Amino acid sequence: MAENFRTQILAAKGLAGGAGGAAAAAAPVRTLGSVTFMYLRTSDLYVLMVTRNNANAMMAFKFMTALVDLFRSYFEGALNESAVKRNFVLIYELLDEAMDAGVPQLTEPAALKNFILQKGVRGEADAAASAAQARSATLTVTGAVSWRRPGLVYKSNEVFLDIVEEVNMLTSATGSVLRADVAGKVMMKARLSDMPELRLGLADAAEDVTFHQCVNLGAYEATKVVTFIPPDGEFELMRYRASENISVPFKVLPVVRELGRTRLEACVAVRSLYGGQLFGLNVVLLVPVPDTTARAAITVSAGKAKYDATKKAIVWKIKRFAGGAEHSLRAEVSMVSTTKERKAWPRPPISMSFQVPMFSASGLRVAYLKILERRAGADYAAEKWVRKVTRSGDFLVRI
Repeated sequence: MAENFRTQILAAKGLAGGAGGAAAAAAPVRTLGSVTFMYLRTSDLYVLMVTRNNANAMMAFKFMTALVDLFRSYFEGALNESAVKRNFVLIYELLDEAMDAGVPQLTEPAALKNFILQKGVRGEADAAASAAQARSATLTVTGAVSWRRPGLVYKSNEVFLDIVEEVNMLTSATGSVLRADVAGKVMMKARLSDMPELRLGLADAAEDVTFHQCVNLGAYEATKVVTFIPPDGEFELMRYRASENISVPFKVLPVVRELGRTRLEACVAVRSLYGGQLFGLNVVLLVPVPDTTARAAITVSAGKAKYDATKKAIVWKIKRFAGGAEHSLRAEVSMVSTTKERKAWPRPPISMSFQVPMFSASGLRVAYLKILERRAGADYAAEKWVRKVTRSGDFLVRI
């Protein structure tokens, strides 16, 4: 099998001729006779799975990717040929736990490190602590919570939840929205004792939602409540997308006029559309100018602006943009005179970058966040912190 993989697949990648042949040779799934090879490359290694059946290719690649992450966790980030040679016994032990009779089992590094105590992989611990961790590992492996080990204890229980959104938008020169969507994610940092269950209620359902494996999908489909036992530490709880009812944080109105062959006038007005109690941070607009620009006389009502020849644009920066405010830029651009016929300026769009804390472009908000711990009951106390921020993605304005 290994020899066929080297000679008929890896060697064929270098000998393939033509676009079609090169694409076929580079495919990560190849069938030779009755055997199918599925592989991926990391550093100087190939991870290979072989089957004679009609196997689930996506599950195979997910398992191989999880194995790579598992090995990197044990090898402190380095996974190469020398690491494999030094840790052959450890790899054999990990594979024995990760797969049983060809069926993927447990690939979570946090769970496996509780009972695979290879010397040099984790720090020296006293015998009593190691024995206690090994006993508790049985519950982790056989139970439904492989991403969290039991027995965690914190002096104070805390949960930090961040809603992070990127708004992508294209508007016309008159301010009409031509395209708008929001790509968001919910990040969480949990420092909670024992094995609590969290219930997160969200207002305004999002589209194309994907969850962390800790989320109970059945409960979400039935009640639209995100129910989960969180991993310890920081993790991404969910991703989502929204394409309707987008709240745009800024409106940009540009007027750009070419005054003959050597002059151009640009006027740009920017108005914030969020509430007066909010503010935007690190607002930057790139107002494009022709390639033949020699200099620009610029006046702004707020912030600082200058002509940047490397970006072929006027860069306007405002550190803090108050809600409901409007600022403007006016520039008189002088261009180099040339005897050659000048090509028509394509008028690329204005691009804008920003971030607005405590603003949600999609309208998604947290209705409630409940923490339940069966053993502690009502005595289980935890501090909950919820924040949100909207950042710019591809935020473009035609001129």
